[in-house]
Amino acid sequence: MKAAKKAAVEKTAAKKATTKKKATAKKTATAKKTATAKKTATAKKTAAAKKTAAAVKAAQAKTAARRVASKTAAVEKAAAKPQPAGKPESQTSLVRRARRINRELAEVYPYAHPELDFENPFQLLVATVLSAQTTDLRVNQTTPTLFAKYPTPEDLAVANPEEVEEILRPCGFFRAKTKSVIGLSKGLVEEFGGEVPGRLEDLVKLPGVGRKTAFVVLGNAFGRPGITVDTHFQRLVRRWRWTAETDPDKIEAAVGGLFPKSDWTDLSHHVIWHGRRMCHARKPACGVCPIAPLCPAYGEGETDPEKARKLLKYEKGGFPGQRLNPPQAYLDAGGRPAPPLGGVSGT
Repeated sequence: MKAAKKAAVEKTAAKKATTKKKATAKKTATAKKTATAKKTATAKKTAAAKKTAAAVKAAQAKTAARRVASKTAAVEKAAAKPQPAGKPESQTSLVRRARRINRELAEVYPYAHPELDFENPFQLLVATVLSAQTTDLRVNQTTPTLFAKYPTPEDLAVANPEEVEEILRPCGFFRAKTKSVIGLSKGLVEEFGGEVPGRLEDLVKLPGVGRKTAFVVLGNAFGRPGITVDTHFQRLVRRWRWTAETDPDKIEAAVGGLFPKSDWTDLSHHVIWHGRRMCHARKPACGVCPIAPLCPAYGEGETDPEKARKLLKYEKGGFPGQRLNPPQAYLDAGGRPAPPLGGVSGT
């Protein structure tokens, strides 16, 4: 009797164990099935997302290609269109075209700035005088040593010319430039109490300071509008037929008449930056120029986009810019600072 009861209990326990085991197995199988279904759904979702992203990317690429094709067609149309004989561009049309060019360049170079390193008006004045017939890059590589030794007009005014010449040697014409920077420092000390004046008529009285230098200082150190007519500016405004003048003062007056005074300083930056980076003297990069449809001189340079792209300089070509210490906006836009004197510029 006891043996039979014990056997019944064991049989019941075994049955329960078997039932539990089957339930666990069923639960595990269900969990695996759910996980597999979830994994499959995720994979499908990921694949769909990738497909959608690829489609969006392809659409964007197609749109970009269409824009490039449209712009190229506009460039070719502008180049092929003959100038009407005996019908020169009216003043109103010229003003509109000139201002549109400036707006286009402002979009290409929104971070345009003076490419000389400076911390105060005195440093900008000296650096601008030193930039004659050399690059801003070379000046920026040289002035740190100069300003470390002679930080104020009072210091430079009494400097030993031979020591200054040795510092300025890399800038070229170092004897004449030494004479100018020492002379203008003496002028600042004797006439203006060691302060750089904020008026054109006062600045041009200083040795080595002309209108171009004065406007660089006024526009960028004092916020007073001025047009900087350097070699790049002269070349481009003639190419664009804004003026046929060759004298800097006359160019300044002619171009100034096309724009409101408030635009003059930024206009100077836009034109000079474009001249340095794209619209070069010997071989302009016409094939990638953003203002090609507006340029009467389109075709003077390389028109093939791939070949033209190789002509780009500074940040447009992936190289360092002119300044050792450029503004943050330039760095944020992908620009790279220049190396110190003795470094490799990459340009």
